[in-house]
Amino acid sequence: MGLVYLLTGALLHSETIAQVPRIQGQGTAASGMGNAFAAQADDASALHYNPAGLTHLPRIESMAGGLLTGGATTFTGANGTTARGDRNGSMAWPPPAHFYLTANLPDLGVTLLGPLAVGIGLTVPFGSLTRWPTDGPFRTATVFSSLPLLDVKPTLAYRLTESLSIGLGADIYTFSQTVGEGHVERQSIWPGGFGIPAGARVELFGRDTAAGFNASILYTALRNNQGKPIANVGFVYRSQATMHLSGALLANGSKVSDATATFVLPQVMTGAIALWPVRTIEREWKLELDVDHVSWSTSRNLDVHLANGATIPQPLKWRDTYAVMAGTEYKWLALDSMPGWDVALRAGYTNQQNQVPDQTFDPGIPSSDVHIVGGGIGLLCQKQGRLFGWMKCGEMGIGAVKTATIGLDFSYQASLYEDRTVVGNRNPTVNGTYKTTLHSGGVSIRLSF
Repeated sequence: MGLVYLLTGALLHSETIAQVPRIQGQGTAASGMGNAFAAQADDASALHYNPAGLTHLPRIESMAGGLLTGGATTFTGANGTTARGDRNGSMAWPPPAHFYLTANLPDLGVTLLGPLAVGIGLTVPFGSLTRWPTDGPFRTATVFSSLPLLDVKPTLAYRLTESLSIGLGADIYTFSQTVGEGHVERQSIWPGGFGIPAGARVELFGRDTAAGFNASILYTALRNNQGKPIANVGFVYRSQATMHLSGALLANGSKVSDATATFVLPQVMTGAIALWPVRTIEREWKLELDVDHVSWSTSRNLDVHLANGATIPQPLKWRDTYAVMAGTEYKWLALDSMPGWDVALRAGYTNQQNQVPDQTFDPGIPSSDVHIVGGGIGLLCQKQGRLFGWMKCGEMGIGAVKTATIGLDFSYQASLYEDRTVVGNRNPTVNGTYKTTLHSGGVSIRLSF
């Protein structure tokens, strides 16, 4: 049974770590609003949150940033044994990161294709590491796990009318040795048997490239006298993507067997509405509510296939889940103390359901209902504003390529997981109570040209 626990646990970890596709955020401004951003979508991170929003971005925009995540999980077994898991130290590395580049073609003089916008994104959507003691109570289940998955996002958006835009993009999931080990990885301490000595550090890894797609709508239902939106509705569909992992089982660094498995990143549907109770030339106040539906029930099994032709059937009992995200942003657009600068304060809350039953729970990732609270601040230097008090933000660059705006965003989130007591797990050493609190601090830089 030890081999079953090891192989199954490793693959379960791969899916469970993807439990919350947006929990860490893929844009710092959005993170500060609890990821409630699909109906606002007014910076380059719209590539992730709602690609239809690209049609509202001027000329060329770019964004780059990341999140430093840390925290711990404590375990208490029924017999009183304890253990503490962390992110392989005080912070997970590589950190969840993002890069976006967008272009509004008509603004650049390309009018043949109509009101078309294009973009490319690159994210490290999970960037999670979990480490447990090698002498811990469930060392035969896990001592280390990692999923350094990359998501490449080529995207198109088209404005059908002044109020309605659509987006279409691809999500290309892959691994690269430039990020972590370049594969999903799970390590544990071997209990003995199958010709592997007890106490050996065993590792199961795998990699693949898979593709999905996303389609989105952004509709402006109401505008103010200046033509700015005061009520937006957004919808985003992300398709499932199937990864056929191919890798090997190692013991103390030596190959024991080839191993393969298939897992499915589920489809996600997002509905969103944003309202601006205040939107003038001096200040703006936005309120937004987003809801995600994640179709985890389509993940029917995680069967493990070994090189000798044997198959270990692993049926799942996962359930579909919802995530509710609420966020707000208040902007000052004409501060006498900071001429040429916009200043934004943000706050948000996310509630994410857990989809993994006790029977398939895996300590490689904290899996329970979670409440995420946080906030952030944004600073945007407009064309006539001055950076560090001496250079105009519209005059920075090389030759004819000059910045129009320069922005800097900061965010903080605390993920407060509800205590979870696991009973009846397939690996009895996993049974017990888990308490988790995670922290994330994010930063992004935004440039428009």
